[in-house]
Amino acid sequence: MPDLVLWDVDHTLMTTGGFGREVWAAAFEQVTGTPMRRQASVTGSTERVILRETARLHDLPYSETLFTRFANVLGALHVARAAELRERGHALPGAAAVLAALADAGVWQSVVTGNVRRAADVKLAVFGLDTHLQLDGGAYAEDGELRAELLRAALSRTSVHPEKVVFLGDTPADVEGGRDAGVRVVAVATGRTSAADLRDAGADVVLDDLSDTGQTLAAIG
Repeated sequence: MPDLVLWDVDHTLMTTGGFGREVWAAAFEQVTGTPMRRQASVTGSTERVILRETARLHDLPYSETLFTRFANVLGALHVARAAELRERGHALPGAAAVLAALADAGVWQSVVTGNVRRAADVKLAVFGLDTHLQLDGGAYAEDGELRAELLRAALSRTSVHPEKVVFLGDTPADVEGGRDAGVRVVAVATGRTSAADLRDAGADVVLDDLSDTGQTLAAIG
């Protein structure tokens, strides 16, 4: 088993049933004063990049101050609407069981996600997935733009050598980021990317989902 397992959040551990886009649009309008007509691509991206590109689509200026305000509002909306998130979304099959099994094996776990920290905390808690995760050792949208940057941020917080780390995600950006950061990547075809495309992206192992705990642990180990 690796010393550290890092998890992507959306479409790897859970799905939010459309809640994410709605609350994102509400936060965008609140901080810019402009209703969101279009949203930049979110697959494999981070909130910082999505906000910058979505602002550009609306001919609005982007700044770090805007991102900070947006992150605060988006996090607060997740807290305020947590009950709605619980009703509309769910943990993906097998996610909780794999997290628990890795914890029983003594594996340290955290997340590397494009979500802002507060939103990630709410999502994981709502679906009971936070129990075995050391979230202070993870990395979030506040830590950078690209997945490799986030992975390096998490590695710097945990002091684990990349060769002892496995990252699980569901997009080609996750695979590319993992390879750039020097960690082993297990891709899960539970998002918008097919298993074949994840293999083509260079994942070390590709799983259809996390429902078979034994198979998943074997892929990670």
